[in-house]
Amino acid sequence: MDVAAEALARVAETRSVIDGLAADPHPHYGVSTGFGALATTFIASDRRLQLQASLIRSHAAGTGAEVEAEVVRGLQLLRLQTLASGRTGVRPVVVETYAALLNAGIVPIVREYGSLGCSGDLAPLAHIALAAMGEGEVRVRDSEGRLGDAQPASDALAAAGVAPVVLVEKEGLALINGTDGMLGMLVLALHDLDDLLVTADVAAAMSIESQLGTDAVFAADLMALRPQAGQATSAANLRAFLGDSPIVHSHKGPEDGRVQDAYSLRCSPQVHGAARDTAGYATSIAHRELASVVDNPVITLDGRIESNGNFHGAPVAAVLDFLAISVADVASVSERRTDRALDPARNRGLPPFLADEVGVDSGLMIAQYAAAGIVSELKRLAVPASVDSIPSSAMQEDHVSMGWAAARKLRRAIDGLARVLAIEILTGARALDLRAPLQPGAATGAVRDLVRTVAGGPGPDTFLSPDMEAVTALVQSGAIARIAKEHAHD
Repeated sequence: MDVAAEALARVAETRSVIDGLAADPHPHYGVSTGFGALATTFIASDRRLQLQASLIRSHAAGTGAEVEAEVVRGLQLLRLQTLASGRTGVRPVVVETYAALLNAGIVPIVREYGSLGCSGDLAPLAHIALAAMGEGEVRVRDSEGRLGDAQPASDALAAAGVAPVVLVEKEGLALINGTDGMLGMLVLALHDLDDLLVTADVAAAMSIESQLGTDAVFAADLMALRPQAGQATSAANLRAFLGDSPIVHSHKGPEDGRVQDAYSLRCSPQVHGAARDTAGYATSIAHRELASVVDNPVITLDGRIESNGNFHGAPVAAVLDFLAISVADVASVSERRTDRALDPARNRGLPPFLADEVGVDSGLMIAQYAAAGIVSELKRLAVPASVDSIPSSAMQEDHVSMGWAAARKLRRAIDGLARVLAIEILTGARALDLRAPLQPGAATGAVRDLVRTVAGGPGPDTFLSPDMEAVTALVQSGAIARIAKEHAHD
């Protein structure tokens, strides 16, 4: 990754403004003053290098488990983007150093707890800045994406030929004022949800098909009566996944005495569609935030240095919480479809728990327990973090966003959703096998066959956990969504 010459020129031009303010005997926040509640304390020029280093060292106060490498690299990339905007007042060497760390695969160790989401993700970003100074601990990512052992940042920088940066006026603040952590996790969640919501549709299709449900309720003209965009997309997917199904066609017509399917089958597009619409709104917020310069103070286009509140994470925190609600809802309806498939009173002639020898074998009974346990946790994770402000910095920062916490719980929720959908797909695949000689449609059949490459079909009980983990890996990789779309009925 190279930083464009024009970006570096813009950065250098803005830096000249800071250099001028540094020579001014009047205090300027972030340039010649302390920070936060200490903003009124003037710092003499001979103490400012220490001021910047002390800011980073003191704010690198994360604790708990290490944050995932993909999140840390997102932090690095998004902060680099803001630095390259030319509105933060750093020198070109700082921008180049951040790019060099990314290119070398140097991943600073960032801890789980420490950010209140205001003034941005201070502690996580301070750990990134500390590594750029050649301090703290890092891991190095190889060409295959594997992380090495923890090592001193000074050693990793030396091995990569990267000189540690010595921060000067304004630069410490510019490196830590931002919503980069919560935004990075939002973008990653939206990427994952793009596949997971297609996976939810194909899981629903397998349940509807194997439980002898109808696809008539997903007709385009019925969907048009309620013009919700996400609902229409989900219904179109269900029509494509079920339209050529011999199982569905086997019971169409007046001889099918059921008036309508249960809500968890019939209302799948409405539930999945609501999540799609939530993700669409969250995407619009992410796009705006990606186009933002989040720093305080900031250098305006006409050369003023101005304090502002753009570091507050409220816009991002709110949609992170919103997404957690939708994730819990999609998982909840998925678990209900799984439960129906295992209940002989509701599964239209399939054995209890899809067991081989009923009584001796338990089939997928406890897989549903696992799904229920995850859904219960997802409901707890859907409780919003963004309403739980706790004042800090001697009441100077008296309302904070908790966006980092909202992002961390969304990551856990996304993982839970993938596992619940995997359990429904594992269940649906076994139920489809038990409908033989009737055959599933092309898309659901292709998914069933993919599942069979990693998990066994009907038969006596075997060790179930590895099958569940293997199907979860297929879900998380996007393989289920891809193969379903490849075989969808035109």
